[in-house]
Amino acid sequence: MCLLALIEEEPSYGYEMANKLSEQGLDLVSEGSIYPSLSRMQRSGLIEGYFVEADGPGPPRKYYRIAKNGKQRLKEWKKEWEALSTGVNLVVKGENG
Repeated sequence: MCLLALIEEEPSYGYEMANKLSEQGLDLVSEGSIYPSLSRMQRSGLIEGYFVEADGPGPPRKYYRIAKNGKQRLKEWKKEWEALSTGVNLVVKGENG
């Protein structure tokens, strides 16, 4: 869900996404775990991959952008997350009735 949310903001490549997640405090997410997730999302039609030539020497980078199906799925995931996080917060804070 976090990867899809990042891609919705702007097309990105794997290493860039790992850095953005780390900046948000999600240091446990490694670049090596991102690529299998991106591949699964691409096969599922949630994102599209495309290559951009490097500014200098080096190979082109593969960027990802959100697909129409990805936007819909992200909307659903956000609703599910909101319900789950609300319930967890109530339990953790001892406000469960």
